[in-house]
Amino acid sequence: MDNQPLLEVRNLKKYFKTGAGLLQAVDDVSFTLKKGETLGLVGESGCGKTTTGRAILRLVEPTSGEIIFEGQDITKLSPKEMAKKRKDMQIIFQDPFSSLDPKKTVNNLIAEPFNITKSITDKYEKEKRVLELMETVGLAERLINTYPHELDGGRRQRIGIARALAMDPKFIVCDEPVSALDVSIQAQILNLLKELQIKHGLTYIFITHDLSVVNHFSDTIAVMYLGKIVEKAPAEELFTNPIHPYTRALLSAIPVPDVDIEVKRITLKGEITSPVNMPDECHFCKRCYEIDEKICHKGQPPLIEISPEHFVACFRYT
Repeated sequence: MDNQPLLEVRNLKKYFKTGAGLLQAVDDVSFTLKKGETLGLVGESGCGKTTTGRAILRLVEPTSGEIIFEGQDITKLSPKEMAKKRKDMQIIFQDPFSSLDPKKTVNNLIAEPFNITKSITDKYEKEKRVLELMETVGLAERLINTYPHELDGGRRQRIGIARALAMDPKFIVCDEPVSALDVSIQAQILNLLKELQIKHGLTYIFITHDLSVVNHFSDTIAVMYLGKIVEKAPAEELFTNPIHPYTRALLSAIPVPDVDIEVKRITLKGEITSPVNMPDECHFCKRCYEIDEKICHKGQPPLIEISPEHFVACFRYT
């Protein structure tokens, strides 16, 4: 595996102006991702993980920060330059139904990237490439002229994966790609994504709220809370030695399929801090069961490396 990073995100911020003030959706996020690796981005709904993924692709424009992709800061690219770069950076959306045009067949949906970029103009060559992509993602050739409403969720998501692969990308943001699917279908899609990663050398950011899924799929896991990364570590290290109180609470909520095993659940109490006009204190302190009133309200804890590749943002531990 190449040691040179494919992606470096430095101090990424995305704020939205609202009637009540400034909503800090992504607040000073930084990480590095090497070629062929998977970064799992986890947290509750509303923590900013999807906005982070979209800001990295510039589907929403970052407020500030740097996004270094293959040594180039793409935040400085013009719309025309960014359009050329997009063939290397793709996304798989969460809802495989709403992300597909219901008026188009499977053939037209998968061929759409070729039509937009005009990379393949010959009708027969285009259909040949579509059939190749269908075979790659496990879609039967007989489905080429069907519509999204005629297919189940798993097949719809395979269309989304085929579209993402159409331009031979190097990097894909997987935005909760299995959360809308049945459990049996989830395993199939996860196995497919892993096979494609090995075959094509793909690099993923895998966004999810399900830690039990991300454990088997990611090399590194970053836990987000209210726009900030509060803990980041190799997957095995995070599960065996979680440090941040929020990470431990998330891990305790994972279902255990054995009634004889007693699991000590950590119940988080208190109100979630509003992401609008946030106070200068630890974002988690209002729900934290280990709060130290003397230090936790005095600014925001920095993300500090406490052991090799294991980073934590908590005053009690750093």
